[in-house]
Amino acid sequence: MSARDIIIRPVVTEKSMKMSQDNKVTFIVDKGANKVSVAQAIKEIYGITAEKVNIVNVHPKTRRVGRYEGKTNAFKKAIVKLPEGASIDIFGTEE
Repeated sequence: MSARDIIIRPVVTEKSMKMSQDNKVTFIVDKGANKVSVAQAIKEIYGITAEKVNIVNVHPKTRRVGRYEGKTNAFKKAIVKLPEGASIDIFGTEE
């Protein structure tokens, strides 16, 4: 599995943007990924050694639209703490 298969996409929410002030970046990762593989993928893609990696399994939630009921998708989320002075531009605007 390559690094691009492990790191699927960054999470852009109010909470994750607030955590970026503490040098933490949140990513959706492959369901089979673990802390070590996420840290290696971050190093390979961005060239930054992760200080700490936390993994969260997000369970599906029941949602209703009118009389129809369904579930949201389950996914795995990784919160990566970066060393001081390092940053990852998740919007791709940095030149």
